[in-house]
Amino acid sequence: MTTSTKLVELLYQLEAQLQKYELWQQTMPSPEALQSVEPFAIDTLDPHEWLQWIFIARMHALVESSQPLPRGFSIEPYFAEAWKQEPQYAELLNTIRTIDELCK
Repeated sequence: MTTSTKLVELLYQLEAQLQKYELWQQTMPSPEALQSVEPFAIDTLDPHEWLQWIFIARMHALVESSQPLPRGFSIEPYFAEAWKQEPQYAELLNTIRTIDELCK
């Protein structure tokens, strides 16, 4: 299985988990919120919004256009900190960690 194929599976898994925990949104944030220059758009988006509208969307776009995938990122520590009071999100963190490891 290629890295891209595995990544797509993990992205769909992450989407399903966001839906399971009712974090998936039907309405996109404002264009201004999506244009934040802060890491994780921390000043304009909640963590789950960044996952849905920035990370998942961009990763799907890269795969669909056969562009090189980013390497060497680690987003799980941010989500572990952001959700430290949300133990029910452990499976989300596991999926995010797996994506980090896949894209080393």
